[in-house]
Amino acid sequence: MKHHLVEKAIAIVGSQAALVKAVGKAQSTVSDWLNGKKQISVEGALLLSKATDGKIHPSEFRPDKASLFEQLNKKAA
Repeated sequence: MKHHLVEKAIAIVGSQAALVKAVGKAQSTVSDWLNGKKQISVEGALLLSKATDGKIHPSEFRPDKASLFEQLNKKAA
């Protein structure tokens, strides 16, 4: 099953190749995220959010880590 938020990130940046470049990960990693073969890491969620200029929050990719992202936001502020 396709990961709808990764699909949305691809749509935002324009292509899967553009997303690969933006997050600095291997094409196979992004493909695995897209196809639900690999869980998105905390780092991956942060990179994906940055690639979308914050249009998708990291906690949307990893709701189980929402409190961690909240703490990171507080430290950055």
